[in-house]
Amino acid sequence: MWSPRSTRARFALSAAAVSGVLVLAGCSDNSGGGHDMSQMSNNAASTTSSSSTTTGAVAAFNDADVMFLQMMYPHHAQAVEMANMVEGRTTNPQVLDLAKKIAAAQGPEMEQMTALLAQRGLTVPSTDASGGMSGMNHGGPSGAAEDGMSGMSGMMTPEQMTDLAGKSGADFDTAWLNMMIEHHTGAIEMAQTELADGENAEAKKMATDIIAAQQAEITTMQALLQQN
Repeated sequence: MWSPRSTRARFALSAAAVSGVLVLAGCSDNSGGGHDMSQMSNNAASTTSSSSTTTGAVAAFNDADVMFLQMMYPHHAQAVEMANMVEGRTTNPQVLDLAKKIAAAQGPEMEQMTALLAQRGLTVPSTDASGGMSGMNHGGPSGAAEDGMSGMSGMMTPEQMTDLAGKSGADFDTAWLNMMIEHHTGAIEMAQTELADGENAEAKKMATDIIAAQQAEITTMQALLQQN
C-alpha cells in the first residue's frame, strides 16, 4: 500500500547516498591533489639539492689545485720532449716502446689540465723548446710562482737536455733512463702534494693516475738499466 511517509523515507535515503558519494569523491580529489603537491615539493627539493651538489663540486678548487695543474703541465711537456728524443738516438726496442707510452699517456693529460684551468678562466704556462716555462711572473709580490718553480722536482735543466740530445746508443739509453726516473719521481712527489692539499676531484683523480702509471714506469726503467 502506498504511503507518503514511505516515499519521503526512500527519497531521504537516496539523497543521503548521493551526498555520501559526493563527499567521498571530494575526499578522493583532495587526497589526490595533496599527493601531487607533496610530490611536486619533493621533486623541487631534490632538484635544489642536486643543483647545490653540482655547484659545490664545481666550486671545490683551491690554490693547491691551480699550482698542481700549472706546474705539472710544463713538467709533462718536458717528459714528452724527452720521449720524442729517443727516435734516431737508440735502437733499443724497449726504450722506444716505453717512450711512446709516456708520450701517449702524458699528452692527453696535458689537454685535461688545460681544460680544467680554462673552466676557471686560468691558463697553463707556455713552454719553450727545453721544457722550461715562460710568460709567468716569477718575481711577483706573493712569490707563489717562484715557490712553484722550486717545487717542480725532477725537471731537467736546459744544459741537461742539450747534453742528452748529443748522446746516442747505449750512452743515450743510460742517460735517458736515469733522467726519466728522476723526472718521474718528481712528478710523483707533486701528485702526492695535490692529494694532500688539493680539493678538486678531477685534479686529485689525475694525481692518483699519475702516481700509479709513473711508479710502474720507474720499475720498468730500473729493470732496463740493469740490462743495459
